[in-house]
Amino acid sequence: MRRREFIAGLTGATAWPCLARAQQSRTPVVGLLSGVSFEGPYAVPVAAIRRGLEEAGFVEGRNLGFEYRSANGRYDRLPELAAELVRSQATVIVAIGASTHSFAAKVASGTVPIVFAMGADAAEVGVVKGPDAPEAAVARTGSGTAGLASKRLELLLELGRRGPVVGYLDNSRLSETFEANVADVMASARQKGRELVVFDAATESEVETAFTRMALARVRALVVSPDPFLMTRQEQIIARAAEILVPTIYAARGAVVLGGLMSYGVLNNDMYRRAGIYAGRILMGAMPAESPVLPPRFELVVNSRTAKSLRIAVPRQLMIRVDEIID
Repeated sequence: MRRREFIAGLTGATAWPCLARAQQSRTPVVGLLSGVSFEGPYAVPVAAIRRGLEEAGFVEGRNLGFEYRSANGRYDRLPELAAELVRSQATVIVAIGASTHSFAAKVASGTVPIVFAMGADAAEVGVVKGPDAPEAAVARTGSGTAGLASKRLELLLELGRRGPVVGYLDNSRLSETFEANVADVMASARQKGRELVVFDAATESEVETAFTRMALARVRALVVSPDPFLMTRQEQIIARAAEILVPTIYAARGAVVLGGLMSYGVLNNDMYRRAGIYAGRILMGAMPAESPVLPPRFELVVNSRTAKSLRIAVPRQLMIRVDEIID
């Protein structure tokens, strides 16, 4: 298989005049903005960010405070929540998750520095506009998340031929990545001689409808997007995929822990720890542009118990590339 690389944005996206010096008189506050929640499996990024901040010398209750804002899967609330963090006089905002979160934070903030952790190209999705734009603090570019959608399909199809129809589940409300992801995974499906059916879901009932349609379409393999809303419905998706016996690949390890078959994506703990370190550097006075966009590390995770329930024997050539097996 061809391994495709992309750049994960992990840097400040706005500049601000002398902010660190102006706020040295009060305890700095990190504003955390998330499109999902801060509970359950979604507490992992927060813990990693805290570790990064501690490595930079900032500990809550000693010399640091936090403000939390979560959209719980509702994209329309992100600009409002980001604006609340600005009004709360957050010293720096860390945006957790997909590019929409980072973009909302940047739109809401003209003076507060942003650290974003995301698996997409910063200029491609509009978080920064490019090296020549005066508001851009990032000049690096990469190939975006579309390459990962096709990579996940390739990994899933390595499990063996199970039928000509494959599915892709995403949420079109994340418009800056939806079309690119669909085009990329569709090209990969054609190359593999498969028919791709796209399922679009933005509500719990639409997820149910999507799986009903999958059964009728005889979908035999499914790729699930790392869309923030769909991440809030992981247990529902995993249960429905099991009911209709569809091997499914997700973007993050958490889904495999909950019973999903496999995942391939950015090693989130490492990415968010770096985000915490970057936030700490900014709190010490570094300009956002001084923190470069870093390439991510990836992990492939398989749930052996789920594979057995689906009567799937994971090929040896795939198993030797697996980073973790969950039983």
